Amino acid sequence: MPGGRPRSFDPETALDCALELFWRQGYEGTSLTELTAAMGINKPSLYAVFGNKEQLFAKALDRYFAGPGAFAADALDEPTVRAVVERLVFGNIDLTVGTSTPHGCLTVKGVHAGGADALSVRDDAIRRRKAGEAALRRRLEKAPSLPGGTDAATLARFVHTLTDGIAVQAAAGRSREELRAVAELALRALDDD
Repeated sequence: MPGGRPRSFDPETALDCALELFWRQGYEGTSLTELTAAMGINKPSLYAVFGNKEQLFAKALDRYFAGPGAFAADALDEPTVRAVVERLVFGNIDLTVGTSTPHGCLTVKGVHAGGADALSVRDDAIRRRKAGEAALRRRLEKAPSLPGGTDAATLARFVHTLTDGIAVQAAAGRSREELRAVAELALRALDDD
């Protein structure tokens, strides 16, 4: 006996639409009605395939890190500290002021979700961001020396603070050129050896 009507939508395409909407509007700024309209599905289909809004956001974050944000994990394979940091910083600029993506960073927007209903989403975004910083710290710990005699944990926090600031400024409309100039200034700290 058949198990119901076949899906009339592609879940991968629908997830991409949800990712783009969350990225543009943030978790709290995106309603279920907007999500279903953007995804081209109804609420029962959303719940059946993706779970609730919170679960959908978690899947969108997974998609974000595996897709547009994958440069961050790839940067850890660079051979030098300078190359790792440059790839992270300039990759973040490309991501957050891209012509085909919303400006800003999905996780930064997720961390700034403020209501009580969004605490678990905020905590998940913070957990993922801390995991990224910890991965960077572990990579930096493998370096024979670090610029300016700093330690790996401080340098990892510096880089994450810089990329967070870039994301916030990108969302506020700063241009690629403006952000690159700021990044170049910050990266001069790595030359101070």
